[in-house]
Amino acid sequence: MHQYAHAHHHDGDEPLRAPRDWQWLRPSLLGLLALAALYRCYFTVRETDFALITQFGRPLYTVREAGLHLKWPFQSTTYFDRRLHIYNPRPSEFLTRDKKNLVVESFIAWKIEDPQRFVESVGDAPAAEMRLHDIVFSGLAAALGNHDLDSLIAPNPGPVRTGAMLDTLAEATGRSALRQYGIGVVDVRIKRLNLPEANKQAVFARMRAERERIARQYRAEGEEQALAIRAAAERQREEILSTAYRDAEKIKGEGDAESTRIYSEAYSRNPRFYKLLRTLEGYKKILDDKTTAILSSDSELLRVLTRGQNAQ
Repeated sequence: MHQYAHAHHHDGDEPLRAPRDWQWLRPSLLGLLALAALYRCYFTVRETDFALITQFGRPLYTVREAGLHLKWPFQSTTYFDRRLHIYNPRPSEFLTRDKKNLVVESFIAWKIEDPQRFVESVGDAPAAEMRLHDIVFSGLAAALGNHDLDSLIAPNPGPVRTGAMLDTLAEATGRSALRQYGIGVVDVRIKRLNLPEANKQAVFARMRAERERIARQYRAEGEEQALAIRAAAERQREEILSTAYRDAEKIKGEGDAESTRIYSEAYSRNPRFYKLLRTLEGYKKILDDKTTAILSSDSELLRVLTRGQNAQ
């Protein structure tokens, strides 16, 4: 009986000691819970991020300032990159005003402006880029549809300024994207304009024909200018030759007059000597080692040859 009572008393005290053994853990658990709650109250925001505070999945407000911030422990924090994102869509085919197909390779620079609207409308970056693709595609289609193909791909600068056109497109798409999705479109640019493979040869043939037409026009203009230059040079040549001939004839006439004067003066001084000189000059012109002269006995030339100076 004693042993049974002792055993029964021992069995009755065992479950009463367990609560006293766990009592020292309660303050520790409460402290850990308090530390965990305090830890969840603090969060940091980097310079390159936005922080969106949500409560049970519902967006409440956005923290834009970098640093340490407070929130309730039952609220969650979602971070978004506030830096520029570059979206490179696949090359798309557009139709110009003259019904020509054009393949355009572009890129879009965008960033998150309103995280709360961004989360509510799109949720993440891939979904946002899909929305941007639709907006920019429609804007590019409308812009390129207002111009002919030749004005967009001409080798020389034409009246179409694609930079101004794309600036206007970026501004229009930016307003729409910000209002609908909380996205800011910073810039839209075209990296490359190309032609569909099916149309390249036809377009190249037309461009070659156009270049050949311009080349023929340049050659015709060059030939016209060459003819004008040659005509002007021929006219100047004729004027120069005419002036030279006139001056030569004038100088020749003056020489002949002077020669006549000298001859006349010489003849008046010594007629016999002058007549002899003239006769000798005539001999020099008509007589050489192959000349055969048949003269009459009373010829003036014969008298000079036979009688010498005394024949004068």
